[in-house]
Amino acid sequence: MDTDRIVTRLTALTRDHLVPGAQIAVHRAGRTWTHEVGLPVEAAVPIGSITKTFTATVAMALVSDGDLDLDAPLSDHLPVVADGLTLRHLLSHTGGLPSDPDDVRATSLGRHVRQALRELHPLHRPGAGFSYSNIGYCLIGHLIEVATGMSWSEAVEAVLLRPLGLRARFTTGSDPDVVTGHAVNPTTGRVVPVRQSLAPVDAPAGALAASATDLVTFGRMLGGAAPRLIDPDELALMREPVRHAEPFGMADGWGLGLALFHRDGVRWVGHDGTADGTSCHLRVNPADDTAVALTTNGSTGFALWRELVPELAAAGLPVADYDGMSGLHHRIAPPPDCAGSFRNGDVEYAVRAVDREHLALTVDGEPFADLSLFDGLVFAMRDSDTGDTNQTGRFLRDPGDGGIRWIQIGGRLARRQVSTMS
Repeated sequence: MDTDRIVTRLTALTRDHLVPGAQIAVHRAGRTWTHEVGLPVEAAVPIGSITKTFTATVAMALVSDGDLDLDAPLSDHLPVVADGLTLRHLLSHTGGLPSDPDDVRATSLGRHVRQALRELHPLHRPGAGFSYSNIGYCLIGHLIEVATGMSWSEAVEAVLLRPLGLRARFTTGSDPDVVTGHAVNPTTGRVVPVRQSLAPVDAPAGALAASATDLVTFGRMLGGAAPRLIDPDELALMREPVRHAEPFGMADGWGLGLALFHRDGVRWVGHDGTADGTSCHLRVNPADDTAVALTTNGSTGFALWRELVPELAAAGLPVADYDGMSGLHHRIAPPPDCAGSFRNGDVEYAVRAVDREHLALTVDGEPFADLSLFDGLVFAMRDSDTGDTNQTGRFLRDPGDGGIRWIQIGGRLARRQVSTMS
């Protein structure tokens, strides 16, 4: 592994993307190597949705101990939960739950999930498909509280952080040791510090802050390295693809709390996460105990990561990542029923035809992207703000009547709204 090349390219990419600070940590061949640009090595960066993997790991530790069951009905714990919904569904985002409600009024995790389950309409029956769900992970957090008698944060501390020796922090308070994120405008060159805004009741879905070194330590445990905090069989389940879990636009597959990525016949596992003004990434190859983590405190960190991955490969570290653009080949004209209104919870996705070849997407009435359609109803997205074209999504047809029923963007499904007007 050419660490000099990685240092040179990471330094240049942080400058190119106006990212104030970044950390990279790599464990390979029995050694851990780290490098930082503009951040201390131990600084805790808000890791956003990588928190979900911590929540999932605590839940799987409880499954190992017999305190939770992957396939028992969750209605045993919460009467408002739909029949047939299980912990396995929640961990793999196959429960049919929307992402999250816009209006968070509850002050406790239990009340929050009960309110959301009463008010949000499911996207499909449990187990029938994949839709990335924050509220699903809040529900897992509540199950952890019920099973342990501790708060979610106390359980994470007791089950993971202390045994692994991690210096992770929580972003829902006013911890001065949590790194500040930055909103970056690449067009104007403006870089503005931003505060973390995640509500405390959403903590199980995204409230941890950690260094790249912490993430590598955590990732190696998920790959099977010591200390072994979960039974090997349950740990292996986390890394296996779940049936019907098709996270189009995010990863090549999904396990129980872990995204799956393929490269050159090798399966890597991990997760990506964005918080307010941060972007962080974790990849683990369980076959050879390799783990790679990048943390950044700029909103353009995701674009930085996308450019860094091929540089890592050129430096002798072929890390797997998702590339939805590689499967786009033959452009097609959009069918008329692509247009319409689609909804995921409180969020409305509206699609309209611009001309014979292009569609325009708005989210809650705001311009979001221009869409170009390809075979399989897959589309490339041109971001309305940045002009970036490295994201993909797709339309999905109803297996019954053949009509377009869903749109999937960033792993989230939105269901077509049927007009009630006569």
